[in-house]
Amino acid sequence: MSDVNWELKERNRALWSSGDYSMIGAALVPVSEFLCESVGLRAGQTVLDVATGSGNTALAAARRYCVATGVDIVPSSLETARDRAKAEKLPAVFAEGDAESLDFPDSSFDAVLSTFGCMFAPNQEQTASELLRVCRPGGKIGLACWTPAGYIGQLLKTIAKYAPPPPPGSHSPVEWGTEERLRELFGKQVESIDSEKKMFLFRFLSSEHAATVYKTYMGPTVMLYASLDEETKAKFDEDMDRLYHNANRSDDKTLLIPAEYLETVITRAL
Repeated sequence: MSDVNWELKERNRALWSSGDYSMIGAALVPVSEFLCESVGLRAGQTVLDVATGSGNTALAAARRYCVATGVDIVPSSLETARDRAKAEKLPAVFAEGDAESLDFPDSSFDAVLSTFGCMFAPNQEQTASELLRVCRPGGKIGLACWTPAGYIGQLLKTIAKYAPPPPPGSHSPVEWGTEERLRELFGKQVESIDSEKKMFLFRFLSSEHAATVYKTYMGPTVMLYASLDEETKAKFDEDMDRLYHNANRSDDKTLLIPAEYLETVITRAL
């Protein structure tokens, strides 16, 4: 592994360790449930949830009596996932693992899933190759990824405005939320790629509440905010507040923000 790749991986780990993703991911449980239904999981199937975070999709698969495993690069998130599995009496297994180098033999799983997870791995081609490798021929790969034009796509764009520039040749995570990029990444080794744009509704008590949630729990925002001087923090806050209000569809003081994502079911070729 090159020094650049190693640096990117370690930065990514530090980025998502700096907050508490479980507090963000708790609201996203319905997306995992819908993805499992779209993939058409069957009881007894082996399922891998890549970049599981606090375990949403692995636990959704376990509720369907699948043999579920979740991997992530953030140990604290995995501890939360294990606590949730214990509380719900679900036999999901969680282990530290890298989306770009999955520690499983070829064709190990009937279904390989990721909900707003593997899209953030630095090397997109390597990540896609690993998802394909561990999925059995004829198996399914199910993905939920934020789109560039949607609310989270615009939020990440706002963060990028204040963050250090990515290395030359890097791809934005939200490219996973486009059919064109998915066909570039998977098209030659699959039987079909079926995508559908869907909406998730974020709910906050107010714009101040949204700002507090992101600056307290969302790793990229936590790390960025800590690096800014007071004047730049104020500008960042203004940009984020503008984003909340432009996206808001509520008719009272609360926020109701539709966030577009792309749900994709890929069938690996036999």
